[in-house]
Amino acid sequence: MKFGGTSMAGTERIRRVANIVRRQQAAGHEVAVVVSAMAGETDRLINFCREANAIYDPAEYDVVVASGEQVTSGLLALTLQSLGCKARSWLGWQMPMKTVEGHSKARVETIDAPDMIASLERGEIAVIPGFQGVSGEGRIATLGRGGSDTSAVAVAAAIGADRCDIYTDVDGVYTTDPRIVAKARKQKAVTYEEMLELASVGAKVLQTRSVGLAMKEGVRVQVLSSFIDDDSTPADEFPGTLIVSDEEMEQILKDSDMERQHVTGIAHDKNEAKIILTRVPDKPGAVAHIFEPLAGASINVDMIIQNVGRDKGETDVTFTVPQADLARAQALLEDKRADIGFNRIITDDHIAKISVVGVGMKSHAGVASTMFSALADRGINIQAITTSEIKVSVIIDEDETELAVRVLHTAYGLDASDETA
Repeated sequence: MKFGGTSMAGTERIRRVANIVRRQQAAGHEVAVVVSAMAGETDRLINFCREANAIYDPAEYDVVVASGEQVTSGLLALTLQSLGCKARSWLGWQMPMKTVEGHSKARVETIDAPDMIASLERGEIAVIPGFQGVSGEGRIATLGRGGSDTSAVAVAAAIGADRCDIYTDVDGVYTTDPRIVAKARKQKAVTYEEMLELASVGAKVLQTRSVGLAMKEGVRVQVLSSFIDDDSTPADEFPGTLIVSDEEMEQILKDSDMERQHVTGIAHDKNEAKIILTRVPDKPGAVAHIFEPLAGASINVDMIIQNVGRDKGETDVTFTVPQADLARAQALLEDKRADIGFNRIITDDHIAKISVVGVGMKSHAGVASTMFSALADRGINIQAITTSEIKVSVIIDEDETELAVRVLHTAYGLDASDETA
């Protein structure tokens, strides 16, 4: 079971979490719990680091920011004890959870779980701080923002858990953001592949890395809300959304006598910025000169469009980067102007990426044309397009984001009926 920052924000909410955990143990389960820091706490600790030293040592930064989860793991263990449960905390170095790669963006490599499994078998509840492990040098290392989801999936894989329940402030995965579309429907189940695409294109329900790890290790994940009443449906009745393999999804559809939808969900992301380089020489190596410095600075490039102008031997190259990296990307490209040979840089940070995702696209034609027609009918201009086997993404003007999401949700027949809304 994993609980996010909003679920752990203060002693009253921690007591609510403790009661949810206690009910699962009372139902006969062996329970391990991964917790995030209290909402806002990690940002507070990051600010302390910046005030102490603007050019901080990443290893010491990890020591500071990892303390938020250490506090909540201890508090939850204490609260569970007050309710009559046997519980103890397991810090990253006590398991240990071994990580590789750099501080603040470490990856879980292995978890030595025998001691914790023995503790679970004795009826103890294991409470584990998320977001952290121990590096090869024996130092605390953190997994990056949202890393507690990854910690939870890694622990579930290490102890052979039947399921990993991710408790958050939403009660499942919806066809789109319910704050934009009132008739968005909660999904009973989605595949790892679909959730991976949704997470990567803007759905904030799960961290992308955690979904990739669940897919690799075959961990069944359920997303559900911790803000539930005492008499609500138990987690084992699957009140949230299951993230499962293609095979299990086929069985779920078969058991419920349902057909697979062409489109599972619609995601949006306003944190993108567009860069256009005009009159780039149309010759081998020119594009490499553009993207090498960006890769060297760890700036992720998403959509890339190259217009080939055969007559003049020049081309325009359009691509998108995270909005927060726009100024840095622009400066890097200006420094490399002579190497790249472009004429102008044109930027636009008032854009949004709208993505339509669904495994059903593999076997159904016309998903992309439905998207383009629906947007055209409402006068919404498409600035760029990218596709994968189960996703179509477009860039549009940021001001038209909500309209586009609503239009597409209706166009693909995802609106809940009045009886089910």
